[in-house]
Amino acid sequence: MSEIANPQNLSAPGPKATRREWIGLAVLALPCMLYSMDLTVLNLAVPQLTEELKPSAAQLLWIIDIYGFMVAGSLITMGTLGDRIGRRRLLMIGSIAFGLASIFAAFAWNAETLILARAVLGIAAATLAPSTLSLIRNMFLDDRQRTFAIGVWLASFSAGGAIGPVVGGLMLSQFWWGSVFLLAVPVMVLILVLGPILLPEFRDPEAGRIDLTSAAQSLVAVLSVIYGVKHIAEAGLDTTAIFFILLGIAVAILFARRQLRLADPLIDLALFKTPTFSAALGVNILGMFVGFGAFLFVAQYLQLVLGLSPFVAGLWSVPTGVAMILASMGVPVLATRFAASNLIASGFVLAAVGFAICTQVGTTSSPLLVTTGLVILCLGFASIGTLTTDMIVGSAPPERAGAASAISETSFEFGGALGIAVLGSLLTSAYRGRMDELVVTGLPEETIAAARQTLGGAVAVASGLPPADAERLLTAARGVFTQSFAFTASICVFLSLATALMAFLLLRKASDDGTGGDPALVDKASPSANVG
Repeated sequence: MSEIANPQNLSAPGPKATRREWIGLAVLALPCMLYSMDLTVLNLAVPQLTEELKPSAAQLLWIIDIYGFMVAGSLITMGTLGDRIGRRRLLMIGSIAFGLASIFAAFAWNAETLILARAVLGIAAATLAPSTLSLIRNMFLDDRQRTFAIGVWLASFSAGGAIGPVVGGLMLSQFWWGSVFLLAVPVMVLILVLGPILLPEFRDPEAGRIDLTSAAQSLVAVLSVIYGVKHIAEAGLDTTAIFFILLGIAVAILFARRQLRLADPLIDLALFKTPTFSAALGVNILGMFVGFGAFLFVAQYLQLVLGLSPFVAGLWSVPTGVAMILASMGVPVLATRFAASNLIASGFVLAAVGFAICTQVGTTSSPLLVTTGLVILCLGFASIGTLTTDMIVGSAPPERAGAASAISETSFEFGGALGIAVLGSLLTSAYRGRMDELVVTGLPEETIAAARQTLGGAVAVASGLPPADAERLLTAARGVFTQSFAFTASICVFLSLATALMAFLLLRKASDDGTGGDPALVDKASPSANVG
């Protein structure tokens, strides 16, 4: 057994990583790639699985959404569990569960079993991101090396997002819809073989038992809020959305009060007293809020306006993944020369430029235009994601790296869900407002009513119309959607610039207040955190 070097002084430089740590980083990148691949390949498989399993509209929605819901709801518990039982052990357990659930999903015989398999996949996936990120926190004690390692970690998610549509499309062209889930199995086997050899074990030897009541409260709080904001994106602000959001907030308050009373809380709220931790977390949420909404718009634009197939639309997304990978690898180099607050603010300015390009799209534009905007946007978000994640994890004591990693990942999920809900609602509202002003003569009223709800509704009803009527309806609906897309992108320009200023001020102030851990945290940090 050896000890983590100098945990009492979190701001002191740590020892340099060896070859073993760098090879271990490559192993940690594998589950991260799978995590994002699993999100993309399902979208490609939806047409085939819909034809074979014949799910209802509600079942199809749950097949798509249950994975993200269970990931978001389980992250806090899994991150803290890793601190208690060991981050490597949790990663191995999660890998086994992910592999088995993938096989179950691949051979699901009806919609209900696929929903169950996707739920288990989400719980298993919740072990992957916080385990890998907290292991990086403990494997790379030198600040510069840790920043670079986190850049590689983020790049692996982007690589999975870029590879997923291509590999998934090829699999679907040769095999049945379930084959896309089997991509995870050989990768998980590789992790199980190499993990115990290359990855050290880390855990907090003084951690208490998991409080099951706290775990249940965190699950209910996160799931309720995220379900509520996603419901707003789908159906608008109604009593259902308000009920679940208020329920989540109420349970979150009960959760926080319980943590203050427990001797071994699920999350030590003292983490939030660290200025850098809180400021970086807030900026992270704002960044995901703007970024996730953008990709929602672009997917609809490429497929429903330009008429690209999901596979071809996926190919056009590959340059954005490559840009994210390259930028994530380059940000740590820039971080050695420029202040993090400057780089993050500059990232938001770049994002604003990308959104500004997206405001110029038209119904007959080349996909290259919107892809160029997205590439510039991704170059900006690479610095935001890498540096805020590094700040969040680096400002926490090593013993609480799992909890800090889980909070960071939850902020990604929450910010993304909030962005999709709010910006998605803004786009839908703009679309409906413009469609209400548009008069399409000669079509049944029920057809026009369906087309006025969403562009997807317009495309669906157009398939049952005579060619001339369908063309008139689609031309009108696509023109309105494109105008609404450009309008929403212009709002994102403003939001990105406002967030750039906010990030600069918040993070510079946090840096001035000191980037080391909060004294209360440092005093409680154990110098004997196990390194297996």
